[in-house]
This record gives sequence, C-alpha cells and structure tokens, in this order.
Amino acid sequence: MNTQSFFPQNFINGHPIVKSNISSLAFSGFAHFTALQVRNKMVKGLDLHLERLSKASLELYNHAHTNDMICSFIRAAIDNGPADQSLTVTIYSPHGEFTSDSMNAEPHVMVRTAKPENGPLGPLRLSAIQHERPLADIKHVGEIGKTYYLHQAIKQGFDDAIFIDNNGHLSEGTIWNLAFWDGDSVIWPKAHMLKGTMMAILQRQLNKLNISQRSEAITLDRLKNFQGAALMNSWTPGIEVSEIMSTPFQQSQQLVSILHHALKQEPAERV
Repeated sequence: MNTQSFFPQNFINGHPIVKSNISSLAFSGFAHFTALQVRNKMVKGLDLHLERLSKASLELYNHAHTNDMICSFIRAAIDNGPADQSLTVTIYSPHGEFTSDSMNAEPHVMVRTAKPENGPLGPLRLSAIQHERPLADIKHVGEIGKTYYLHQAIKQGFDDAIFIDNNGHLSEGTIWNLAFWDGDSVIWPKAHMLKGTMMAILQRQLNKLNISQRSEAITLDRLKNFQGAALMNSWTPGIEVSEIMSTPFQQSQQLVSILHHALKQEPAERV
C-alpha cells in the first residue's frame, strides 16, 4: 500500500492552480447567499439580509455568525470599493458537501463585489415551466435549473421563465419574485418559494402607504383576471411584464410605478 501523503491539486484548462482558501467554496454546492445593492455606500433592507443569512446558516450548519460579524465583513467590502456596487455574501462549509462534517460546522463567509446592477429594462415576455426548487425558502447555490430554464425560455422566443409548482400554482421566476395587479391591489403568489428581500421591503412599504395587497394561489387560468405583472429581485423593485405565455398585461407599467415608489420610501443605512 502506498502510504505517501496525498496533496489535492486543482487545474483550469489543464493548467495547475495554487490551492487557496477559496477552493473549498469553488467545489461546494452546500452553501447559501444573499445579494444586495450598495448605493452611496449605503444599503436598503439590511435587516432582511441578515435575517436570511442567520436562518439559513442555522438550518444548514446549526451555526450562525452574529449580525455584527457579518456586518463587519460587508463593511470591509464597502469601505474598500466604490460608492455604488453589488455585493454577494456567500456562507459555506469549509468541509464542502457530501460529508457529515458540514452538519455542525462553523461556516466561512465570502463577500464578492461587482459593478452595480439595475436589471433589464423590460418589458419582458415570460414562459411558464413546471419546476419546484428544492429547499425553496433558502437562497442556496448550485441551482442548475434556474439557468437551464432561462435558456429554454429564450430558445422558445421568451425573455425568461417563471415556475409552476407541484400544485399547479405560479411561484417565482428563475431569479425573480412575481407580483400582479388587479387594478386595485398588489397580489403576491401563494406558493412554496423564496421570499426575496426586495419583496419583503416592498410589502412593508406598501403597508405604510396603505396600498392594498394580498397573497393568493395563482394558476395559469387565473392570469386573465389580472391587468398587470412585474418581476423583482435585489437589482430592482419592478420590471414590466408584457405577457406570460399567451396572456397579455396592459397595466404592468402602473404596477411597476407603484413598486418603485414603495422602494423609495425604504430608508438606506450604513452598514
């Protein structure tokens, strides 16, 4: 038996790369994250991002960093970057995946910076695809389906895709939450899905603005009852949807205006 010590190696395009602290993340699908926008070195909905990270860490690793520690990591990235940028905070197990060692592990935290994003201009035409994300209430990595179904939608002549869950209800988009407009109220899909931080910001600001909103189970057949539809994520509070499958929406811009106004009411804060 060869007892010589084994040292893992990593290669990109056939060339060896030096092992680094990030290599365990590069090969780990057992991780979760949150994405946020920084403007003038301030953030909206910070409490929601921190709550998301804490809950997911407890669920996956039985351990969560304090909010103060997470904020210190975010602050370091903000202080060393431009006034406007995008941040992704990824929390992962140093033990990787496919191992029981990750069950009760103190996870590592990576903060990645990128240029600021505002999302596509729209309006967008969407396909609807039968798909339900595993652990849908956690924003986790390694979800090949989101990109795959985006590509399938584009091949069919659409701009993006939304999902129909196992109960036949519309849930969410590839990287989006959904909202609808009936002329009087904002309607949110009731389904097993990820509740985005932007969605939560809008819901609490709509309440303060006394704008009617509710959650309902929505099927494809019910789409004809709505006058507008919009998508949102950390990039933007609303992008106009002109059509889902063969159902058009004539008042999506009105809904988008309401959602953008709601976001403006959310105060930004320094981390």
